[in-house]
Amino acid sequence: MVLVRLIKKQLWQDRSNKTRLILVIVLLCLTVRSLPYLAPISPRDIEQDRRAIEFSDRNGLPLGTILSRDRNHTAVVPLDRVSPHFKNAILAAEDGRFYHHGALEMEAIVRAIFLAIQHKKIVSGASTITMQLARMLEPAPRTLPNKIEEIWRSWRLVAGMSKDEILHAYINRLPMGGNIYGVEAASRVYFGTPAAELNIARSSLLAALPNNPTYFNPYYNWERLKQRQKYVLDRMVEDGYITRTQADLAYAEEITLQPRQQGIIAAPHFLFWLADRLPQDRPPQIRTTIDRSLQQFVETQVKDIVRTLAPQNVSQAAVVVIDNRTGEILAYVGSVDYFARGELGRNDGVQSLRQPGSTLKPFLYQLALEKRIIRPNTVLADVPTYYAIPGAKLYSPTDYSETFAGPVRVRIALANSLNIPAVRVLERVGVDKFLDRLHELGFANLDRAPEYYGLGLSLGSGEVSLWELARAYRILAREGKITPTITTIPQFSESGTQNLSKNSPTWGLITDMLRDRHARALAFGVDSVLNLPFPVAVKTGTSSNYRDTWTVGYTTDYTVATWVGNFDGKPMKQVSGVVGAAPLWQRIMLHLHQDSEPSAFFPPSRMVQRPICALSGLKPTSACPSVVQEYFYREDLKDYENNPDTFYEIVEGKSTQYRLNLPPEYDEWLAMQQRSTFIPSQLQILFPRDGDRFLIDSEGDTTSQLEFKIAGALESPLELWLNGKKLATNSSNSFFWDLRPGQWTLEVKNGRDSDRLTFFVELAPNRATRWGFSSATP
Repeated sequence: MVLVRLIKKQLWQDRSNKTRLILVIVLLCLTVRSLPYLAPISPRDIEQDRRAIEFSDRNGLPLGTILSRDRNHTAVVPLDRVSPHFKNAILAAEDGRFYHHGALEMEAIVRAIFLAIQHKKIVSGASTITMQLARMLEPAPRTLPNKIEEIWRSWRLVAGMSKDEILHAYINRLPMGGNIYGVEAASRVYFGTPAAELNIARSSLLAALPNNPTYFNPYYNWERLKQRQKYVLDRMVEDGYITRTQADLAYAEEITLQPRQQGIIAAPHFLFWLADRLPQDRPPQIRTTIDRSLQQFVETQVKDIVRTLAPQNVSQAAVVVIDNRTGEILAYVGSVDYFARGELGRNDGVQSLRQPGSTLKPFLYQLALEKRIIRPNTVLADVPTYYAIPGAKLYSPTDYSETFAGPVRVRIALANSLNIPAVRVLERVGVDKFLDRLHELGFANLDRAPEYYGLGLSLGSGEVSLWELARAYRILAREGKITPTITTIPQFSESGTQNLSKNSPTWGLITDMLRDRHARALAFGVDSVLNLPFPVAVKTGTSSNYRDTWTVGYTTDYTVATWVGNFDGKPMKQVSGVVGAAPLWQRIMLHLHQDSEPSAFFPPSRMVQRPICALSGLKPTSACPSVVQEYFYREDLKDYENNPDTFYEIVEGKSTQYRLNLPPEYDEWLAMQQRSTFIPSQLQILFPRDGDRFLIDSEGDTTSQLEFKIAGALESPLELWLNGKKLATNSSNSFFWDLRPGQWTLEVKNGRDSDRLTFFVELAPNRATRWGFSSATP
């Protein structure tokens, strides 16, 4: 208003036509922008969605009724379909003179101010029903500016609506405890009857709730609510709505509450999630793809598994079951109990974002195989590996067993969820390329730059949902074919079919590796909980510090994804994927196939099997002690024939023995083995390696040390020389040195044996980098 007066003044003082035109335009703009805040509010402006949604399962069995599109129960009813007893009760409790004053009641305001001064605190409120409705429409903190805006909105309501229209809007928005809003929703949830049938007792009880819905929650604070009901009944007597005898009878009446399930029989998380995604013009009855009997079985298993694991600090679990052929969601369990207030039951474990542990590794290996970066018979080094991280100590990924397997084929590395081979493969694939593939698979929540995740992306450094994992594994089960996930019959929205890496046999090859129980025997044993009496491919995962455990697997018929953990992020007690989520996954898979076994997986197309040496992955020779079968591209058979195994050589003696001929990257691993045939006979520096570079924060950094590791027969004291100066005389094969910038030549001497190499220490660039490593486990 001040600005408007200034503009008028300027118009009067400045008579030029150009200036007047500009100022008139500005004044008109200000007026137009203010119109929404000046116009009366009509019933149409605040109209609510009137339709509840009734859900059934795929066979027409009821699942439940959602009274609004979001997670709040709201049902809108006309004023003439609300019991007169409730209207009288809410008026007596909240605004006895509602029909006799405007937006404000000055008598109540004066009384509230007088009592506040007298008692030096707020004793009585002065909000009318109209003011309360104004606050419901735009909730805001109770500050003086917001209070002024609330009063102004109240005047706009009175200007645009009748008293009955205001009361109608008010009683349909009343907070009635938890996520229940409006008298119709409250009546149906608490009593199982419509608001039109409320008697005096039930009406007064519901009218007691809005004053403080949490404090008077009928499921937890019954006695408090009864005291508030008595107040409401007394006010109804004072206002002449009922007699004292009616009030006493109503207070004494026994009232039975409905169970807390609030009109939902099964799949509450799914129903609320789906209601949010339905189109505005959807019908009031929705037939979903859920199988109610399966859903209830899964809900029971979730409760049982969590109860069993409770001593290991496990409190929650979640499950998704998908029909692979149709893409239909058959079961969706978001928590142990949606209605358990204390256990964060309303949290949806299917949609929550958490670190996936090793469950993304199959997609990494599939991409690497597809791009021919590795071959099915490629041997990867599971050996101590170090990464220089600016501002931190050297990082060395470890596995669940905290041991190293040495040379392992791709099949063994994936099936046993070995971390170092996965990191090495990701180095060769590229984090950006892997992230692109994950986006194609539907992992939309991995929305940071590749540098944010780093190589740790292969170990679960990003955050994904169980929903995303289930859908991605279904794509794996369907050999890269992407089709829509179906939730309703008929489906409200359709998307086209897409093929990732069309006709690539690598999808089927990954399935073959994940179903191979002998391949995963190193980590899980041959007869683990993952082994079922029919063909099934499966992968487990555990995030750092045992915060999340996952098991995702599929047959030709179904994909089942399970998560076990805690919503508050607290770690479990040594509960890995095979211990936590896998037993739940196993129960569901066995139940799904109890009547008929799934068909076998098709072998990888356009690939053939050939015998290989188990360790080297090459064509076996007479020196190879163990021969297995592996798939090959037909075009690689020539290389297979021309490159026989060279990993083994026979050592003649009283009995046949074998010695490994491995490249230098295995030296440290060999030195860790117990068998003497693996230990180098000559003195050798295992770490650092020649040409290694290390980063430190500053020249004065005294927190970073480098461990020199030496192998060989240490029959006499070992001398360590650095840049020509004697550093130490040591009797062990390990020595720690404070990192300092420069080029360094390390030499070790032991009698006539010696070894030397050069490494570099550099100052780290001054930039923040996230390397994204986590201690992921199988």
